[in-house]
Amino acid sequence: MQAVETIEVENSKIACDGGKGALGHPRVFLNMGDKGQVECPYCGRNYVLKAGAKASGGH
Repeated sequence: MQAVETIEVENSKIACDGGKGALGHPRVFLNMGDKGQVECPYCGRNYVLKAGAKASGGH
């Protein structure tokens, strides 16, 4: 069993497609909200907001 991958990002709204091209999963758009992190429901990747990065606003 592989360990869950943690990815630091600079935006609180991200897209995940599994990162394996055709072997990945459908692209999903994830929003961290105020939590500063979010987990992809398909592949389990954990996205964490980098220290000092601001949560994005707008649409």
